[in-house]
Amino acid sequence: MPVLTSSSSSSSFTSISLSIFLLLILYNTTVICSATTRTKTTHPNRQLSVNYYAKSCPQVEQLIGSITSQQFKESPVSGPATIRLFFHDCFVEGCDASIIISSKQQGNKMLAEKDAPDNKDLREEGFESVRKAKAVVESKCPGVVSCADILAISARDYVHLAGGPYYQVKKGRWDGKISMASKVASNIPQANFTVDQLLKLFSSKGLTLEDLVVLSGAHTFGFAHCQNFVSRLYDYRGSKQPDPVIDPRLLRALRMSCPHYGGNADIVAPFDVTTPFVFDHAYYGNLEAKLGLLASDQALSLDPRTKPIVQALAKDKQKFFQAFAAAMEKMGSIGVKRGRKHGEKRKDCSMHML
Repeated sequence: MPVLTSSSSSSSFTSISLSIFLLLILYNTTVICSATTRTKTTHPNRQLSVNYYAKSCPQVEQLIGSITSQQFKESPVSGPATIRLFFHDCFVEGCDASIIISSKQQGNKMLAEKDAPDNKDLREEGFESVRKAKAVVESKCPGVVSCADILAISARDYVHLAGGPYYQVKKGRWDGKISMASKVASNIPQANFTVDQLLKLFSSKGLTLEDLVVLSGAHTFGFAHCQNFVSRLYDYRGSKQPDPVIDPRLLRALRMSCPHYGGNADIVAPFDVTTPFVFDHAYYGNLEAKLGLLASDQALSLDPRTKPIVQALAKDKQKFFQAFAAAMEKMGSIGVKRGRKHGEKRKDCSMHML
């Protein structure tokens, strides 16, 4: 899950260099993927319910689905973009759509979450998916469905549309009243995190070792900008040498796209060089083959605590799908807000209620 970065749509393919596409062709033909701590959430999962809107907005999932299916066809980047948005939302202040709030135009003193440096490259397609879905839902069920629930349902839809599992989403989240950029940096995983650092952060959210490995599987599709992995290519952890673990062919291809200095900031590379547009379990086989894009991803296949889980998920797609659905439900219950004291039901997801 670390630094989950958006996929590239047809409109942004120009940001992917020729060498990366050559890399995709190479590995598509040469690489075959073989394939609990107590939750610390302040509001337990039992407060959420699959049938929460059964009477107040029974068609909510169909309404949202009409948008996500259309968006996925028109702009595939919407999938990874929305899933990443959900991760970044839940890890800061809980799953309360606080990441969608826009900063007030009053200087930089009180920037909202979305304007924090760690969220600056969140793709607009994720926000757009929620905005469109909210508009459709409001037209049928005004003032009923929270932005937080719409984001959670949309993320599930995109997982399924890209070939991943369909799972029931428990609902009942309210939208959070707090959105502060200053709270982001310490709560978002970084691309160069060690397994110890990842475990510390995930544990603070009530997530386990297995949750860490399973949720990182969201990197089975999507792309990352060069800035997230360029240090691995030239100066790994201050060594002035590339990461010795990375596959030499992958290193050469990535260096063609991402120079050490002065590169195009828009260039991206796929997390999964075998099936970058499909939600499957190839990510784990790639880690075993030393084809992980981020240092934090590759570390999962090297650490003795996480390596057995990587190996098990690489061998069994259904095992991964089942585990991912369960982990998403668990993550989706982090810091859930309930009631007017702690939350609100925003009509415009980018603006707090007056």
